[in-house]
Amino acid sequence: MFEQFDAVMLARIQFAFTISFHFIFPAFSIGLASYLAVLEGLWLKTGKQIYMDLFKYWIKIFAVTFAMGVVSGIVMSYQFGTNWAVFSDKAGPVIGPLMAYEVLTAFFLEAGFLGVMLFGMNKVGKKLHFTATLMVAIGTFISAFWILSVNSWMQTPTGHEIAANGQFVPGDSWWDIVFNPSFPYRLFHTLMATYLTTAFVVGGVGAWHLLKDKTNLHARKMFSMAMWMAALVAPVQIFAGDLHGLNTLEHQPAKVMAMEGHYDSYPDGAPLILFGIPNSEEKRVDYKIEIPKLSSLILKHDLNAPLDGLDTIPDADEPPVGMVFWSFRIMVGIGFAMLGIGLWSLFARYRKTLYDWPLLHKAALVMAPSGFVAVIAGWITTEVGRQPYTVYGLLRTADSVSPLAAPAVAASLVAFIIVYFFVFGAGTWYIMRLMSKAPKIGEKGVKSTETGPVRTAGIAPGPAQKDSPAFEPRPAE
Repeated sequence: MFEQFDAVMLARIQFAFTISFHFIFPAFSIGLASYLAVLEGLWLKTGKQIYMDLFKYWIKIFAVTFAMGVVSGIVMSYQFGTNWAVFSDKAGPVIGPLMAYEVLTAFFLEAGFLGVMLFGMNKVGKKLHFTATLMVAIGTFISAFWILSVNSWMQTPTGHEIAANGQFVPGDSWWDIVFNPSFPYRLFHTLMATYLTTAFVVGGVGAWHLLKDKTNLHARKMFSMAMWMAALVAPVQIFAGDLHGLNTLEHQPAKVMAMEGHYDSYPDGAPLILFGIPNSEEKRVDYKIEIPKLSSLILKHDLNAPLDGLDTIPDADEPPVGMVFWSFRIMVGIGFAMLGIGLWSLFARYRKTLYDWPLLHKAALVMAPSGFVAVIAGWITTEVGRQPYTVYGLLRTADSVSPLAAPAVAASLVAFIIVYFFVFGAGTWYIMRLMSKAPKIGEKGVKSTETGPVRTAGIAPGPAQKDSPAFEPRPAE
């Protein structure tokens, strides 16, 4: 199956496979933790039981997602020692402390408050429980902070020195390493992606239940909140992506050349290639559809600005153009589709048909997994576009791999594929099963000891709750 690949390619495939599986869980849990904090905060502020019902509905899904993210992350980290020992040795003095900070701050914070958040609803006060929920949400952000700092340093390495033995060691200031040139852009862009990913999952679940019962108050509320997030965050994400692209052009021009499909330089304005088939052997894009000079306008804000192409980069230093070219377009295409759904929802609110427009609900349902596809496509653009380096411009991927034979790496890759699809496939199926059940009045949490009336809002569960002040007769659009 993998006979044609060498150990370096197999190690790259294994890491790409495991990190792709891992990334979909934090991409959801980071946004979902914040959503849970918002729901509990709104419940405390308004006293409306609908927010607590939604909190208990989504916290069960969060618990499973968080657990799968932790497990997949631990497994992935072992590959630094097994498949990438040379990279770990050379870059360890820089990335090792940053990874340790992630454990000491984010992981301990999440672990310390997660139990209270999941199981303490009836055991601690409301304010303490809300504090625990906030701490878990903040912990997910801090975790993303450190991990993205490490990755950004590998993309735009600064603040280090190279020792006599070839190791990267910290320079005069750790802040130059942590806040490297691409880090602020990558952090903001990734966090916005997690919020959009969560919004479209929540919106898709809400749309699913609205298609079955458009009078479902819980489905209305979650769909409305999700569409607000889509309408507000999607344009911000597109703007952030543009800024990130300009930063990448400054520090990693070869990656942008691959993203744009620019094999040749353009001295008087570069076209924006919308679609085409990159042909790296002939150094051209076949069957391309392009808009003249638009790439120069986007990247340089000048129609006639010159742009260098891959003809200025040695062949040995070029990233794989085809994969970067298409993954970038998938990410951007989904981003604009998200913007379209957000604008559509605003139009539906204006017409007061947000809950009565089945075509919108079907579109939102189709778009439910779009955030996961977009973040994976963006990650491929980032990581494959950095090739042939692990530390950009300084340490090549071929020089970073452990001295392993190809069959050994292939065997572990096959084992990962089998185990991952079985374990995480079962977890994903369970999450889908939870989502397929409509949230209801008096929703029970992860572990509930409630045997009588719902005490949190002072109302008893049952049909009579629909007339309670704790519920809106029709959630505001």
